[in-house]
Amino acid sequence: MFDILMYLFENYIHSDMEVVVNHDELTDELTRAGFHRQEIQKALAWLERLADLQESDLKAGLNRSQSKSTRAYTAEEVARIDCASRGFIMYLENLGVLDFATREMVIDRVMELDAKEFTLDDLKWVVLMVLFNVPGHEDAYNQMEGLLFEEPDGLLH
Repeated sequence: MFDILMYLFENYIHSDMEVVVNHDELTDELTRAGFHRQEIQKALAWLERLADLQESDLKAGLNRSQSKSTRAYTAEEVARIDCASRGFIMYLENLGVLDFATREMVIDRVMELDAKEFTLDDLKWVVLMVLFNVPGHEDAYNQMEGLLFEEPDGLLH
């Protein structure tokens, strides 16, 4: 499922191509690209849920001034999101890339992924997808895109 999300993001959203709105046409195209219909349906449902989160009353409730909150992860979240990924989420909050609402959206979308393994690189892509879909977070999206694609200069210690 995550491969399909990456395919869609890279080929439609991130490349500024016109997004195919018709689910049947999109499903046919993804099938021709070699993806299985069941996985395609899961990926499309994942994207629809992301759109629902962005528009939901839950987001409105999360958008209140809670910038100094500390996130306590559930046992299921800890099992899914490793220490490095949780640390990266906190790092993004400290940079201002994620706020309270977008952090919760990222965690929600990570928990709904149907993947056996989930890495820090996968998290970065989920963050990028979430920020792309939330109006008013263009600067955060650009900052995250820079973090994802820029190679560090010089020697690393």
